[in-house]
Amino acid sequence: MAKIALNFEDGVTRFIDSLPNETVAETAYRVGINIPLDCADGACGTCKCKMRSGNFDAGDYIEEALSDEEAAAGFALACQVRPKSDLVVDILVSSAACKVKSTAVATEIKELNRLSSEIYQLKLRAADGSSFQFLPGQYVNIEVPGTSQTRSYSYSSQPDIAEGEFLIKLVPGGLMSTYLKEEATVGGELNIVTPLGSFYLREAQRDLIFIAGGTGIAPFMAMLEKLKVEKNTTPIHLFYGATTGENVVELERLKAFSEIMPLQLFTCTSDEQAEGHDKGFVTQWINKELLGDKAYDIYICGPNAMVEAVKTTLDKEAIQHVNFYMEKFVPTGQENVQL
Repeated sequence: MAKIALNFEDGVTRFIDSLPNETVAETAYRVGINIPLDCADGACGTCKCKMRSGNFDAGDYIEEALSDEEAAAGFALACQVRPKSDLVVDILVSSAACKVKSTAVATEIKELNRLSSEIYQLKLRAADGSSFQFLPGQYVNIEVPGTSQTRSYSYSSQPDIAEGEFLIKLVPGGLMSTYLKEEATVGGELNIVTPLGSFYLREAQRDLIFIAGGTGIAPFMAMLEKLKVEKNTTPIHLFYGATTGENVVELERLKAFSEIMPLQLFTCTSDEQAEGHDKGFVTQWINKELLGDKAYDIYICGPNAMVEAVKTTLDKEAIQHVNFYMEKFVPTGQENVQL
């Protein structure tokens, strides 16, 4: 049995389990996900999808349905693909078009730890005991108790385990911030809608650059947990900036990662008085002297201004990259969501 992650154009992800010898399309339809399909014989190309990771048998099809160039670029036909391992598959339409509905999952607060004066670590466990399924880097919408609103937070934990972790920046007057400070207790209930987002770790094919601002370190923690399980040998530069020294959180975990994989960690703060970190911003390390002329896959997560500054500096310094993925925090009301 293989696990298949179906990623839709609107950022919704659904995990499905295939049966022996089933195609991706057969598995999807068996569980009620109506991905685009017409002939089911590899002749029309209606079910064309992008294979992001995993091993598979591409099956039989005609040139008019899928060209050699498309196949070389990673496209395949869902009606023909049979998994040989777990797969990540981009479905080239929205989840709504495939009759996929987002549903809330009931969870229980297992731990609520204050990592700094501004940052909480929230640990949740599903009420039914199931594991949290997501692609490392993705986020959830958490319902704010007593309201009809949600807030978005990236997982900072390893996928497919019974406990999900999140890093939450406290915002004065924010709905979730107020709940966590004044009402939340261990054993309390929270509903989440998961998983979401196109910002997730792809298969490592070249050196990686991770750039995090503030609680934007969260998705990289999940990525590093995944890479640890995979016994990663791909070199990684991780540039991590925060406003103050106390807000550079999860340092012990990060240092532990650097001891078992080729991870170079750089931390900085914009607070000139902070000790133990470089002063300034993450853009200070984006230069040829440090990064050289090789091409990277680059991942960025943090506040909008930081992401835009990094993009500008990458262009100015002519840092080469093959793939570029980003997640921005943007304000909504008095708190942040992710896009």
